[in-house]
Parts: sequence; C-alpha cells; structure tokens
Amino acid sequence: MGMSSMSEERAESNRANQPEVVEPSTCPQCGAGLAADLVYERYRVCGSCGHHFPLSADERIRLLADPGTFEEFNRHLVSVDPLVFSDRLPYRKRILQAREQTGLREAAVTGTARIRGREVVLAVLDFRFLGGSMGSVVGEKITLAFERAAERRLPIITVSASGGARMQEGILSLVQMAKTTAAAKRAHDSNVPYISVLTHPTTGGIYASFANQGDIIFAEPGALIGFAGPRVIKETAGQSPSGSHSAEFLLSHGFVDQIVDRRRLRDAIAMILRLVGARAPLPVKAEEQTIGPNGNGRRAWDVVQLARHPNRPTTLDYIRRISPQFVELHGDRLYGDDPAIVGGLGEIAGRGAILIGHERGHGDPVRRNGQGLPEGYRKAMRLMQLAARLKLPVITLVDTPGVYLGEGAEERGIAMALSECLAMMSVLPVPTVAVITGEGGSGGALSLALADRVLMMENAIYSVISPEGAAAILFRDATRAPEVAESLKIRAVDLKRLEVVDRIIAEPEGGAHRDPDYAAALLLDAIVRALAEVVDTPPDKLVRERYRKFRRMGQTNTYIRELVSQEVSEFSAAVSRTLTSLRGRLPFSHEGEEEP
Repeated sequence: MGMSSMSEERAESNRANQPEVVEPSTCPQCGAGLAADLVYERYRVCGSCGHHFPLSADERIRLLADPGTFEEFNRHLVSVDPLVFSDRLPYRKRILQAREQTGLREAAVTGTARIRGREVVLAVLDFRFLGGSMGSVVGEKITLAFERAAERRLPIITVSASGGARMQEGILSLVQMAKTTAAAKRAHDSNVPYISVLTHPTTGGIYASFANQGDIIFAEPGALIGFAGPRVIKETAGQSPSGSHSAEFLLSHGFVDQIVDRRRLRDAIAMILRLVGARAPLPVKAEEQTIGPNGNGRRAWDVVQLARHPNRPTTLDYIRRISPQFVELHGDRLYGDDPAIVGGLGEIAGRGAILIGHERGHGDPVRRNGQGLPEGYRKAMRLMQLAARLKLPVITLVDTPGVYLGEGAEERGIAMALSECLAMMSVLPVPTVAVITGEGGSGGALSLALADRVLMMENAIYSVISPEGAAAILFRDATRAPEVAESLKIRAVDLKRLEVVDRIIAEPEGGAHRDPDYAAALLLDAIVRALAEVVDTPPDKLVRERYRKFRRMGQTNTYIRELVSQEVSEFSAAVSRTLTSLRGRLPFSHEGEEEP
C-alpha cells in the first residue's frame, strides 16, 4: 500500500475514532453566526471578523498540501512511560485517552507533501493531543523530519501549536529542546530552507527550540505566543502579562517576519518556495544606457536637489517595479523592526534574490527619511545570513542621508551595528550588487554598499558628509553648502573617476521622478548586467576580489591619474606653443634653406 493511501486511510480512521465535535454556532469574538459562513466551513476562520479557530493536524495538512500528496512517515513511533509518572491519572492512561479522542498516535504528524507542486517536508503539531506537548516521541519525530529534509535537500515547514515540554516525561522531555534545535541547525547548515508557522498557542519548550530557528517565521493573527504561558507567569511571578504574548506584539518587536492570515498561508509559503528555488540563467543584454564623459553637466548642488527630490522613487517604489513578487520580511529577531530599512525575498530576471534597502517613505514619519536604527542594520544582516545559507545574491538599494542620531541609536549600539554590517558584507559568500539610488550619506550608506559591483544612478550623490554638514564644520556657515558640494566630488561622474563606483545608471530626462517606470527599467537592466558578471564566480574568489576592490581605494586611482595627465598635457601644449613661437624667430624658415 502506498504512503499516500496510508495517509488517507489514517485520516478516515481518525474521523471514525474521534467523538463527535460540537461546532460553535457563533464567533466568540464578534458574535457573528457561523452556520452559513463558507469561510468558516473551509478555513475555520470567521468570515466577519477574521477570528482564527483551532485546527487539527489533519485539517492543517489539508489546507497546506496539494490534494493527495501528503505521505506520512514515522507514524509507528509511540510514547512509553519512562518515569512511571502519575498525577490525577497515570501517564499511560492519559496517552490512551489522547489517542482515542484524537485518532492520533502522538502530538506530531510528519511526512512529505507538495505545496503548489514543490516537494517539502511537513511537521505539524496537534494541540488536542496532550496540549501538543513535546515528549520523547514528538522530539524524535521532529528531529527525523529535519534529518529527512537535510538528506533530501527539501524545504521543511513546521506548524506549531503547543503548551511546551511534556512534564510527564521529566528531563527526557526537556532535552528534546536541545535535540530538535540541533537538528534544525544542521538543516540550516545543509542550506535547507526552513519556514516556521506559529499558531495559537505556541509556548514553552517548542517556542524556545526549533520553532524559533526558522529562516522565515510566520504567525497567525491573534495567536498566543511566548515562552511562559500567562497562567504560569501569574502563578510564579504574581502578575499577568500585558500584551506581550500576542503575534502582533512579536511582529512589532522584531521576532516574526509576517502575520499571515490562514486563508493566504498556503500561497505565502508557495511564494517563498518559488523564490528560493528560482535559478534562471541571467540574460546579458548587448545595449546599455551610458553616461557621457562629462556626466549630465549639472553642478553638484543641482544634483543634490535631484537626489533629494520629494517625488524621487524610493526603495519600495523600485522594488515593486523590478520585483513584483517581493515578500517583505520583518525584524532583527533581537529588539524590533525598523521601517527605515526594508528587506525580503524577491526575484531578479527569474532568479531568487535578497533585496535590502533604505526606505524614505515619501514623508512617512515612521520611515525617518531612510535614517536607520541599529535594529534596521541588524535586520539587514539577518537577511544577508539567510542569503548566504540559501545561496541567493544580495541586492542593496542605498538612499539615506545617514543613520538616525536621535533617541535609541547610541543606546542600542548604532556604531557596532554599522561595523558588523560592513564586516559581514565583506565576507558574504554570494554575489552582491549595491546601487546608490538617491542620497548616499556617510556610514549609514556605506554599510549597505560594500559589494562586488557598486552602481550609481546618474542624479544620485554619495559622500562622507552632507554638504550642509561640511559647510557648518569648515566655515561655520551652512549656507555655503553649494560651494562645498563641488569640492566634495559627490556626483556619480566624480565617483566613477575615483573608482568608488563601477557603473553609472542613466535616468530619464530631468530625473528619475519624471518617469519612475522608465527609471526602474534602467535600474533593472543595470542590476541584471552586474549580476551576470559575478553570479557564477566561486565564493572564495568573490570574497577575495571584493576585498581587493576596496583595498585599492585611496591608493592610486583614475581620477588622480587624469589630473596628472591633464597637467602634463597642458604643460606639453605650453612648451609646444613656445617652441613654435621661437622657430618663427630663427634665421631659417625652412629646413636647409637660408633666409635672404
């Protein structure tokens, strides 16, 4: 008998063995009737308010997997009673009751399946079985699932619903945290994508082990998630948590990537799987929009105004045009999520990539004009690490006047974050392309621009300090910024001569804000061309050549050579004019012929 039919047979057996479930007639959150609610019937979600009801493991698998593709493995593993534990009931009796009530042998169901045609390993916890708690068998099944994923190089998806470690198995239950986390780490090291889905409730040993190891962590709306449950906190600490155990709280504090409604969870997972698996060859286009040797001819201060134009496309404006399937990921998994720096999974010319950039937000105050906080740069580093694990190129779009210098920046280590980001970019074993799209200011810009190829848009600027800041320091007069801007050499054409940028990207006449669609098309062409130059380079060579590239900067460069060459040419011309003048005064006007 095939595994698929075994799975279907088990589902039928489960339904036969389970007691009749009394369906709720109204939503406990909004009071809406559920009898004729088609959304509730299919997803167990209230069609009126979106309240998510609990699901069994079988229901979860039905909603995620392509029909008929789930093949369960390790179903034969069952719990014993290693401690001969007894409270109100002996542990053995609790296990038997749970089996009768759920039709399951244990709280975890594992197997392979397809999601939108892509093969994956699935591990789903069922809260109905002893609160989804993790004992020795659950830990073993989860560990075997990670090992199967690593062995077969398959993405793994876990769906958690658990009250934590299983007390009735004592320390043997606790050590499953170590075992499952180690297995998840080994899968990471095998470059296996791991998506963790947190549902209501996810607490204790499950949350503090493998469930938090996901490359990407999704949570269902309104889910209770945390290490210690509210009842435990109240009993042990003498106080109830206030809002800290919700999926929404975790998103705002940087611990989950997205809150995903159950109705679109399958498609969200399928999109991630498609992007991380996209490996189309990059086309190399013959024609390239080029900038003349004198650039656009604008004075530096005029370029500053274009780089800062309020309608100039931002990072998200560009990403939505060059990678429409972009999946934004949130949080640094440490403190918070910084809206001034955005990032996630996208696709460039049929190839999956990690896209990161400063987001000015067209005046949105939460974006702080693209001025990043430490958690923004730590989010960027987390995404770079994900790119390294999944062997995806990194594209960064730089557009910031500098880091945010207000409250929280120094306290949370802005200098350390910039330093770590620079260090990480210097050794990333995947192709990197950085584009200065608007204003590239100081270390906040450079920390996302240490790349194999550094491109710069025609009307962008890139500088150690803003012209106003330099004028205030040098002359104690910020109104002299236009004058200082010329001296700083901040235009793309100047930086190309200095060999700080590799290529200049043309813009629509009058600036990128005049035609954002065309500007994005030019940007995409330049990124594809730059990626094509480095995408097949071995990792060791990439890192070595990236180091050499930045090692050379500030030694000798084209700009200095051009200045010397120009002075030599001018001197040679002056000497030639002098000699010509002297020849006109000599007694011989023609060679070998004496003047009369």
